[in-house]
Amino acid sequence: MLPVRTVFCPTDFSERAAPALDVATALARDYSARLVIVHVAPPPILASNLGASVELPTGWETQTRARLDALRVGEQKVPVTRILAIGDPAAEILRLAETCRADLIVMGTHGRTGMARLLAGSVAEVVSRAAPCPVLTIRAPFPLPLSGPGVADGCAEPAEGRPRAAGGSAKHPEVATGV
Repeated sequence: MLPVRTVFCPTDFSERAAPALDVATALARDYSARLVIVHVAPPPILASNLGASVELPTGWETQTRARLDALRVGEQKVPVTRILAIGDPAAEILRLAETCRADLIVMGTHGRTGMARLLAGSVAEVVSRAAPCPVLTIRAPFPLPLSGPGVADGCAEPAEGRPRAAGGSAKHPEVATGV
């Protein structure tokens, strides 16, 4: 079994990041691991068309730290470390994951394809290709409940009206769901 002592969860505070935090918290709880929640703010623009640097807005660090501290993990027994960094998100996530000795990175993905992916890039893709440990990407909305009857033994059924996870079906429930 893969020893998991540190679960590392980057967040951009988006709706897409929330299910990843839920999964990371559940894994940290189940493995009795510590949870490291990280937000990486983009660096200030170093040059403008006037040749001057453009600073981040006044108070951004205090506001961002408050948002990071406000993230609730729902499990009081999970030790949590919160880190706020500045830099290129993918590069900082990779650096911090190594520094924190992460055993698993759990992060949300926007699921962009085509031109949107080409223009916006994919932090999750860069991280998954270069990470020092396994990376679990969670695409929202997450289709299965993370707690309740049957979840602990892997037998949870999706709530009525909710889609099954990719790979499983009513006709072939034995097919792995990939979740």
